[in-house]
Amino acid sequence: MVRVTHMKTTIEIDDALFAELKRRAAAEGKSMKSFLEESLWARLRPRPRGTKKFRLELPVIRGTHPPAVDINDRCILYDFMSSPPKDIGDNEA
Repeated sequence: MVRVTHMKTTIEIDDALFAELKRRAAAEGKSMKSFLEESLWARLRPRPRGTKKFRLELPVIRGTHPPAVDINDRCILYDFMSSPPKDIGDNEA
């Protein structure tokens, strides 16, 4: 018994799409056949249902001291960022 696992076929593809297929396959070091097969499988596989959309939640930390520099003044801010770090105990008025 002979089992066929591959089918040879001809399809028509837009010229720009074909050029992009060729470029992307070459960039990944793959044949156009393998790149196209992977792309089709990625599109045809069922997508998992019910997954939650990612939401980034950053913590808010409330300080007890006012900022060391006025962030609205760009010149002062750049000077502050380019100066060497100071010890936490140092205070300038």
